[in-house]
Amino acid sequence: MGRTDRDEELLRGRIYGEDHDHPRPGPKPGRVYAELVGGPLDGLLLDITGWNADEIQTGVALMTGLGQFGPGGLALYDPRPGERNCWNWSGDTP
Repeated sequence: MGRTDRDEELLRGRIYGEDHDHPRPGPKPGRVYAELVGGPLDGLLLDITGWNADEIQTGVALMTGLGQFGPGGLALYDPRPGERNCWNWSGDTP
């Protein structure tokens, strides 16, 4: 199931896990974010404030209904080598 241009527009610059109708949907001062690149969550920001180096190096599996496996599926993202604030999509998993 593909995303529409409207879907992509709604995701850009938003924070993963925050309600789409949040009154202030963008980044918050004093927080540290990683941009998700590629895959179903492309353009979203992941709040990594307070994460230690091991947690960042491990990467994440994020719940999404937009991936290959639909609702309940996970999108896998790993930090881009040398760029702590840019995480690349590596696939989807059920």
